[in-house]
Amino acid sequence: MSHREGLVLMKSLILRNCRRKLESSASRISKCGYANVTAAAQKERNYKVTLLPGDGIGPEIMDVAVNVMRAVGAREGIKFEFTEKLLGGAALDATGVPLPDDTLAACRASHAVFLAAIGGYKWDSNPPHLKPETGILGLRAGLGVFANLRPAVVLPQLADASTLKREIAEGVDIMIIRELTGGIYFGKPRGFGVNESGHRCAYNNMVYSTPEIDRIARVGFETARKRQGPLCSVDKANILEVSQLWRERVTAIGKEEYPDVQLSHMYVDNAAMQLVRNPKQFDTIVTGNLFGDILSDISAQLTGSIGMLPSSSISESGPGLFEPVHGSAPDIAGKDKANPLAQVLSAAFLLKYGLGETKAADLIEAAVSTALDKGYRTGDLMSSGKTLVGCKKMGEILLESLETTSPVTVST
Repeated sequence: MSHREGLVLMKSLILRNCRRKLESSASRISKCGYANVTAAAQKERNYKVTLLPGDGIGPEIMDVAVNVMRAVGAREGIKFEFTEKLLGGAALDATGVPLPDDTLAACRASHAVFLAAIGGYKWDSNPPHLKPETGILGLRAGLGVFANLRPAVVLPQLADASTLKREIAEGVDIMIIRELTGGIYFGKPRGFGVNESGHRCAYNNMVYSTPEIDRIARVGFETARKRQGPLCSVDKANILEVSQLWRERVTAIGKEEYPDVQLSHMYVDNAAMQLVRNPKQFDTIVTGNLFGDILSDISAQLTGSIGMLPSSSISESGPGLFEPVHGSAPDIAGKDKANPLAQVLSAAFLLKYGLGETKAADLIEAAVSTALDKGYRTGDLMSSGKTLVGCKKMGEILLESLETTSPVTVST
């Protein structure tokens, strides 16, 4: 194999290199790297996983991912005890609340939590406490998953699928670290009222404390150090006091604990523009909840489709939460048009970073790469000369690929 072929192969193993660069960060946060996995569970390779299919296309893509997990488990001698629970709109319809108590209890008792997608037009007019999104916010807070790790890697097979020119998109490899349990989504007070002019108004508070900033900053620095690249902290310190504290603490953590990591700061509006203008200037980005929500979706689209990217959310202890970065896509739900690959790759994330089953994760990633190399595409990825398939067919192709695929170890 030539050097060039080796590089192409390395990139084509979906997000492999990027995820391995995260391992020091994940192990720093949890005591053993797999926070809720007992030694007995790892020895027996018997794991409890709570499934949250959610709404819209969620059940469809979850079915594909679970079938893939069962197949790779059978091949590798791994046993899964899957428990399906309600979250979001499905939970609202069945129980009247977006996060039932038994759902949170099951998640906390699991070795890992596997989420598909929540939300939909049906519940848009609900009051805030009865919206599906309130369920996911409560789940994140209940599990204490404060750091969301979202990669954006442009794969060689999909470089032309990006909305940017190939020369701008090709080679993009960004890791966005989003603080997940603080900021404006959780700040209090919040609500509705009447202002001094007698007009109805609404208000939310973006609040961060020093410990919250310090711990997410350390995840950012650890990740940048492992990736051997610079860290860019994104804020709005020219306007917001909360961002001024954010910048102060990130700068202090960098000077005191990570002098070897090159740190820069960027305002969020400029960061959004630069992600589209010149994304390859970024390696690792750390930012708050609201800004991370927006920037991670922008960076995801650079890759050609938001339907290709997994994510993981980690805590200081307890199970991790693994999910694709896309939404519930209610407009295509039930039509066999969904792209299940982000969900499947999130399963690989779960295996590798939630359970420590690296070989099984590698097999899944390699199977996805094989399917793409053979030209199979769902509608969101379709281009001339490729073969259009639906959600179920893509799942069948992945299962066929697993039967013949061997994992390829990529050293970093």
